[in-house]
Amino acid sequence: MDVVTVTLNPAIDQTLYVDHFQINAVNRMRSMHLDPGGKGVNVASYLADYGLRVAVTGFLGSDNAAIFEQWFARKGILNRFIYIPGRTRTNIKIVDEPAQQTTEINMPGLQPTPQAFQQLRGTLEDLALDCDWFVLSGNLPPGLPPTTYAELIRQLKACGKRVILDTSQEALREGVLAGPHILKPNLEELQQLNGASLPTLEAIESKARELLDHGVEMVIVSMGKHGALFVDAAHTYLVEPPAIPITSTVGAGDAMVAGVLAACLQGLPLEACARLATAFALGALSTVGANLPERAVLDSFVNRVSVRALDSDAGLT
Repeated sequence: MDVVTVTLNPAIDQTLYVDHFQINAVNRMRSMHLDPGGKGVNVASYLADYGLRVAVTGFLGSDNAAIFEQWFARKGILNRFIYIPGRTRTNIKIVDEPAQQTTEINMPGLQPTPQAFQQLRGTLEDLALDCDWFVLSGNLPPGLPPTTYAELIRQLKACGKRVILDTSQEALREGVLAGPHILKPNLEELQQLNGASLPTLEAIESKARELLDHGVEMVIVSMGKHGALFVDAAHTYLVEPPAIPITSTVGAGDAMVAGVLAACLQGLPLEACARLATAFALGALSTVGANLPERAVLDSFVNRVSVRALDSDAGLT
């Protein structure tokens, strides 16, 4: 197995396509898609499309698991989810393509029992026998403390495994202290860690470098239309994607995580990692659901990505 993704709070994504969406008005839906989701599920889907061997685990509601099971079977993903009573939450995403805007309404999710959490820890021990890379991503479900990801990171590191963390708020703050190998906050999440805004690239880089002091080897800060910063001990690269028609913004950050993993598994240096990860994100922006386009399209995106060493204290505009 190449990668295991852990999704503690998955969701079924109900994506509604509504052109010229307006608040407090009657809107007419053009089309709708139902997809199994959750950040780790999305990462696994992109990696499987790229041809990597992926397993998924976390917690699934037993009452509506079929949509996930069918998706994993179609993608060739190994399903090691822990089933708990109830229905996995449904998140609503309203996509306004003409405005290139997405509005999301996210539900809280099911609360796992202490027994289910211990079963998850045992599953991770089993999966660690055959896999070196683990992705912990998404928000925590109700009932789990903000130290949950930190606890899992320490468990996996004790087994000699490498961990990527992609979460937010207190779960991110606690997780950083456990020293995951790679962090992927977006700019808002990094500012939450900082306790203040980060108005310049220099300030963003400085905060990202602070995180390296906790044993983190790489920090990727996604900044929406401003691109992303890729930071390790030796380099900082600013990645600026080309303008492309956007089908949906859902899952672009998860695709970037998947691209980072694909690059790490190939042993690529940071600049090449930044190009491939951004190409994955562009692939997600250009497709419906957690799917990558064909390899030739990804390769074309790689060649169009602009990457430069950061040497500017310019503000974000």
